[in-house]
Amino acid sequence: MRTAALYLGAALAEIGGCFAFWAWLRLGRSALWVVPGTLALVGFALLLTRVEAAAAGRVFAAYGGVYIVASLAWAALVEGLRPDGWDAAGAALCLAGAALIIAAPR
Repeated sequence: MRTAALYLGAALAEIGGCFAFWAWLRLGRSALWVVPGTLALVGFALLLTRVEAAAAGRVFAAYGGVYIVASLAWAALVEGLRPDGWDAAGAALCLAGAALIIAAPR
């Protein structure tokens, strides 16, 4: 449960931080958006380092699936873009891969 919470927090921080830069550079918002965006990206890195694993690469690989699902949720909740069936199928496949990486007996 702790790992899932860390991954979810990291995903929200990364997407929020990246969106702040998107808002500045693509949506014409104030450059001040960079300040909270940068802080969010630092938070992302700190949260991801708290996941227990023997190798950083494994943590990052599993995070990829969580990031994809969180990105589609962000698109729906913040940007009003409704993911379609292909998005859902791809996200489910990626999340299954992430779960396999995290939960595999080693």
